[in-house]
Amino acid sequence: MKKVTKLVLMLCLVLSGALCYAHGVDRTEKKGDGGMALAILKTQHGGTDKSGSIVSTIDGHYLTVVFTENLGQVAIEITMASGASVEYLWVHTPNGIQTYLPLNGDYVIIFTLPNGDEYYGEFTVTN
Repeated sequence: MKKVTKLVLMLCLVLSGALCYAHGVDRTEKKGDGGMALAILKTQHGGTDKSGSIVSTIDGHYLTVVFTENLGQVAIEITMASGASVEYLWVHTPNGIQTYLPLNGDYVIIFTLPNGDEYYGEFTVTN
């Protein structure tokens, strides 16, 4: 009898967890069309590849960049695909930034590390 009771309780626990996940109660669902990760590519091939240390996501009009390790003072330039400069700033790593891009369109983000290595990502801002 104890085994049957234990089996029924375990089954209820697993089913309630599965239903919560299916209905998004655990907040792991992807919201809207945003939250997409950007692929960061290296443009110069000197030194160790640090593209895995730069995590960028776009969620609607909000661009978030997080540096997972200390890369020094990194220059970040955001331009529209047409070449118009949108924002240029310096970030002390391992911090991150979040910025709002008011216009829809195609953008390019360029990261320049203190040693001169450059990384970039391309993304589109939509409503």
